[in-house]
Formats: sequence, C-alpha cells, structure tokens
Amino acid sequence: MTVNLPLPQKNDLKPVKGFEMGIAQAGIKKANRKDLLVMTLAPGSQVAGVFTLNRFCAAPVQVCREHLAQDGRNGEIRALVVNTGNANAGTGETGMKHALETCAALAKDLNLNPEQILPFSTGVILEPLPIEKIVSALPAAVANLGEDHWFDAAEAIMTTDTQPKAASVVVQTSAGPVTMTGICKGAGMIHPNMATMLGFIASDVGFAPGLLTSLTREVADQSFNAITIDGDTSTNDSFIIMATGQSSVQIASVTDPNYSLVKDALLGLARKLAQMIVRDGEGATKFMTIEVIGGKTQEECRLVAKAVSHSPLVKTAFFASDPNLGRILAAIGYAGIDDLDVNRVQMWLGDVWVAKDGGRNPSYQETDGQRVMKESEITVKIDLGRGNATQTMWTCDLSHDYVSINADYRS
Repeated sequence: MTVNLPLPQKNDLKPVKGFEMGIAQAGIKKANRKDLLVMTLAPGSQVAGVFTLNRFCAAPVQVCREHLAQDGRNGEIRALVVNTGNANAGTGETGMKHALETCAALAKDLNLNPEQILPFSTGVILEPLPIEKIVSALPAAVANLGEDHWFDAAEAIMTTDTQPKAASVVVQTSAGPVTMTGICKGAGMIHPNMATMLGFIASDVGFAPGLLTSLTREVADQSFNAITIDGDTSTNDSFIIMATGQSSVQIASVTDPNYSLVKDALLGLARKLAQMIVRDGEGATKFMTIEVIGGKTQEECRLVAKAVSHSPLVKTAFFASDPNLGRILAAIGYAGIDDLDVNRVQMWLGDVWVAKDGGRNPSYQETDGQRVMKESEITVKIDLGRGNATQTMWTCDLSHDYVSINADYRS
C-alpha cells in the first residue's frame, strides 16, 4: 500500500547520454527476480556521493568511499554495481574481500581497473554475501547494457519496496537542454543521517572539477536527508549523482548563469524521489509534511522537524486519525532548543490553527482537527517565533502493518 504514489511509466523515464544499465537475475535471495544491476558511464564522467553515518557501515560503503577518494589517480569512476537481497554489512574482513572481488570481476568484464568500480548492496544484514552468484551473473548484466533500462533498474534494487521508484526531468538552459533521470529504493530503516538507503541520479551535464561534490551534499541535505520513516539509519545508505558531460551544458562555477537552473532541477528530482520513499513507507497510510518556520537557525528548525516526524506517539496518532496534538507540542519541547520560549510557539494542522502562543487556540475545535487527520496528505506547520530560518521534513504514519512487515522480513 502506498500513499498517492503512481507507478512510474517506462516511456516517461528519459535516457541519459553516456549512461547505460544492465540487469540480471543472480538468485541472491530469491529465484527468478531482478537482483543485480550494473551501470556504466562514458569516459570523462564525474561521480559524487554521500553515505551513511552508521558506524557499522557496510563493506561496499567503505569501498565506495575509498574508490571515490582515489578518483583521478587510478582512472575516473566508470561503473557501479548494485545487488539486492544481501547488505554485506556486519560481515567483517570477509565482507570487504567480497566487495573488492565484486569490483574486480566487473572490472575484468568491462576492461577497467577495480578502483573505477563503485559497489552497492542492500538487504539482510549479518549474512555473508553470496559472491559466487554475483560474479557468475555479472556477464549477463553487462551483455544487457542499454540506455533505456531505467524501469528495470529501479525494480532490480528493490527490497521491501512495493513498487519501483524512478523519475526524469528535462531542464532548458541557455546552452541547451539537460536530461536527468534517477532511481531510488527504500521503504523502511530510513532516517535522515545521510541520504536514503540507495539513490542514483544520472545527468548529461558537465561540471568543473570539484563542483559536483559540494552540489551532491547540498542536494542530499535538502532531500534525502529530510525524510524519516522509522528512525533507523541503515548501514548501507548511499546517494550518488553522476554527470556524464555529454550535453552542451558545461558548468564552470557556481556563478555560471545555468548553475542555479541545474541545481534547482537536481534538487527537485531528488526531493521527488525521496518523497517516493516516504509514500511507500512500510505500512504507511498517511504522508506528512512537517514545516518549521521562525527559527534562529536552520539547525534548530531541523531539530524540531526531526523530533516531530520521528515521534512514534505522533506517528501512531496520525495513523488513527486521532487529533491528540499535544504529542506534537511535547516533541517540540524536547527537540533540544534549551532557550525555547514556548509562549511564542504557534502550530497549524492543515488549515486549522491549533496552538496559539504556546497553548490551545481558543477557537480550535477538535472536529476541525479530526477532519484534517482523516486526509491522506497532511501538513503540520510550526512557528517557533524566534527568527527567519526554516526547515521542512517529510514522514509517514506508523501502522500495524509496519510491525508485521519487519517481523516477517527474513521469512
């Protein structure tokens, strides 16, 4: 069950020049399903990424960080490989060995250096990666490479997702059009401590050296870092932006007239993908936007938005359509703003002014709150009355099905 999330249409997913995908069935966890994805980039492409802050980060995350740090010394990143069904996390030295073996096998198939490969895994933690199955299936994925396989690629990285997540955008600039297409996966174990579980965006724009790295972090912080489903930060979270440089649009610096257009398009696409994860949250029935305004700093607004969107009491109240809105005030109060003057706090639920000057709005009627709570998409707006900073986050409710899905995950 999803919350107002249409299935992506294959014809709406635009090919990106200089970027190809190949899919195979490796039988990693289940037979007869797409579970291995290879992505290749044209020479001269740029790749940047951000990764989980979980100290138990998976072996492929560690390898990705090392290979991105080496980019330029051993040849630019030219390919990515993703397996689902197994996270290769909590697997110690053997897990690192398997991640490196995956890179070496794909490098051999593509005539590249192993350091030019970025590996990604998602699935069950603490289980050894079935490396033989992956290595055996890589040639089939390479033979399947094509630029129009976005939908199949989105399917190949799913775990508990109920449907593939993918989108495209074409932006017109003064130097010509830019095409961007992205896929992501995630439905649980999502918390904003990096990005998402797995997310990939490819574009044909060109960037000056170093520019894509800072842009990727900025985009991540305002999209995948602004969602939460259950408060659990995955061991495998990775968000990657790739730029093939195959279009006529070449961005030399942040002062380039087309930089803001490209940045806004990337951010818009990343937010759309990130919100797809929330809309497909495990057991979700409601999609909530938590908008915090009036903060002294963006960080304190983020603290409040995070506290509200993460609170199990708030999320279960929304699932029940129960306007027990004091739970939101409680979350605001413990968010971590030590000098918060609660008498200046205002709160709205949709179009209903619920809390005024730190207390119940005299004109608030619970029937109005319940009317909004029954909707599938709900906005909570909080004004801290302290300044001009803002932060928005997106979350979902917490239902009975969430418990069932995660109780049965390994079976």
